[in-house]
Amino acid sequence: MPEKLKLSKKEKEEFKKLLLEKKNSIIKKLSQFYNESKEIETDTALDVVDKAETYYTKEFLLGLTDSERELLTMIDQALERLAKDEFGLCQICHKEIGKKRLQAIPWTPYCITCQEKKENESKLR
Repeated sequence: MPEKLKLSKKEKEEFKKLLLEKKNSIIKKLSQFYNESKEIETDTALDVVDKAETYYTKEFLLGLTDSERELLTMIDQALERLAKDEFGLCQICHKEIGKKRLQAIPWTPYCITCQEKKENESKLR
């Protein structure tokens, strides 16, 4: 059974504020990407080179949104863990994630040790 990280009410509020600020920033950015891709779509390309450039730009913008959506999911999961008093505990080993790490990356689901293991495993694939 995982332990509970002992966070004060003030610390919980600070982490919640950090997470919500990042979430709002991403939503705003996604909205801009969406609007930019719509503008590109409605522009009429005159020749093959223009069409290729338009297609590349649109794909680039939409590709960026995939990583932003992934981060948004991680933020939502962190907010959920915060609400359940599971925030700050590694989702693999169930040990505390260092507060400095949480302040830098409040949406992280893993302690530094488990994160490094996951990265090393993915490099081997």
